[in-house]
Amino acid sequence: MGGMLLASSQPEPALSDIATSAAHGEDSPYFAGWRAYDENPYDPVTNPSGVIQMGLAENQVSFDLLEAYLREHPEASDCGVGFRENALFQDYHGLKSFRTAMASFMETIRGGKARFDPDRIVLTAGATAANELLTFILANPGDALLVPTPYYPGFDRDLRWRTGVNIVPVHCGSETGFQVTAGALQAAYDEAVAAGARVRGVVLTNPSNPLGTTVGRAALEGIVDFVARNGDIHLISDEIYSGSVFAAPDLVSVAEVVEERLRRGGAGDGGHGVAARVHVVYSLSKDLGLPGFRVGVVYSYNDAVVAAARRMSSFTLVSSQTQRTLAAMLSDAAFAAAYVQANRARLRERHGHIVAGLRRAGLGCLRGNAGLFVWVDMRPLLEEATVGGELRLWRRVIAEAKLNISPGSSCHCSEPGWFRVCFANMSLETLDVALQRLTSFTDTWSKSIRN
Repeated sequence: MGGMLLASSQPEPALSDIATSAAHGEDSPYFAGWRAYDENPYDPVTNPSGVIQMGLAENQVSFDLLEAYLREHPEASDCGVGFRENALFQDYHGLKSFRTAMASFMETIRGGKARFDPDRIVLTAGATAANELLTFILANPGDALLVPTPYYPGFDRDLRWRTGVNIVPVHCGSETGFQVTAGALQAAYDEAVAAGARVRGVVLTNPSNPLGTTVGRAALEGIVDFVARNGDIHLISDEIYSGSVFAAPDLVSVAEVVEERLRRGGAGDGGHGVAARVHVVYSLSKDLGLPGFRVGVVYSYNDAVVAAARRMSSFTLVSSQTQRTLAAMLSDAAFAAAYVQANRARLRERHGHIVAGLRRAGLGCLRGNAGLFVWVDMRPLLEEATVGGELRLWRRVIAEAKLNISPGSSCHCSEPGWFRVCFANMSLETLDVALQRLTSFTDTWSKSIRN
C-alpha cells in the first residue's frame, strides 16, 4: 500500500550505528551551502536573484565536445545496438574493451609518461566508491589515514563514515603554498602513533582539491620515500583532476614516480617494495565532465589489492551500457587527444577570467594550474581571524551576494579566511554575474569593516 504511514504512538525503530552516525559530515558548511542553492537556485530568466552555485566542482566547459562526438557517432550510445549483450549478466571485472580504453585515456592525459595495465583496473561507481573501497581493503575500524590539509570535504564521508577509519590531518600552510612537507607528514604520523593509532596510509589528491595545484615532484618523491620507510603504510593518490592541468608545472603522477623506481630496481631503494603499497584513484567525473555516469577506477600495483577490489566492486558496479558508450568514445585516440587539448585550453581561459574578476573585486588567490576551482584569499574581509569569523563571512556571502562558495574550514584548512570557488560548472555569462555580485559585496563589506 502506498502513501504515508499513519502516525503511531510507538517509538521509532532503532537504526544501526552507521545509519545514525554524524561521521557522514552532512552538517558541514560545504553541504549546507548546497542546500542554500537547492532552495533558491539562480536562473537568468526565471530567478535572476537566486543563489549561484560556486560550490560544485563540475566541468561543463567542454561538454559540447562530447555532445558533438555522440551526434557524429550515434551508434556509441544507441541502446538498441548490442542490447542483449548489455542487458545480460556481466563479469565484475567490467568490459575488457572499456578497461583497455580507460587505460589508454589515463596514459594520454599523462602525456605517455606512465603506463597502465587494463588487467589492473578495477571499475567502481565513481571516485567516492573507489576511495571507500580502498579504505576498506587497507585499514580496519579505528586505524588512521594521514590526509594533507586542506582536503576535499567529502573525504570525511568517503574515508570515515562506513569504514570506521579515522582521518589524521597533515597541516599544511600558506607559507609553503599549502604543499605538504616531510616535516608535516612526520609530525602527523608521530602524533597519531602517540595517540595509539595504527597508521595505514597517506591519502593524497594530485592535482589538489581544493587548491587547484599540482604536487611538486620533490614533494611527491618525499611522500613516496616516507611510505617506503614505513613498511606498513600505503599511499592512495587520488588523481581525478589529472586531465585538467592547464598550466605549468605539469602533473607528475605517482604512477610515473613508481615506474621510475621500478626501472632503477630493487626494494632497497623504494622500487619493488613501495610499488605494492601505491594505489591510484581515477574517475571520469571531472576531466570528462560526466559525474552522472558514475565511473571510477582503482588502479593498484598489488595483486592482492586488485583481487580484493574486484570482489568488493560487486557493490559498486558500472552499467554495461555506460561502459560500452565510453569504450567507443575513449577508444577513438584522435578524439581523446583532441578533447584533452581543447579542455585544457578552455579551462586555462576560464581560470584566467575568474582570476581577473577576483582581482577587480580586490581579492587574490593561490596561484593555480589545475582543476575546476580557485583557492581564494578572503582573509582581508574577516572581522576576526577565527573559524567563527570565517563562517560569519561565508553566511553573509550566501545571504547578501547570493553565492555559494566553500569555506576553508569545511576543507579543514588551519588558516581562516580561505575559500574554494568553482568556475567551470556554469556559463561564462553566469560567472560574470557572480563576479559582479562578489565585487559589490566586497566593496560594501570593506566599508562596513572600516566604519
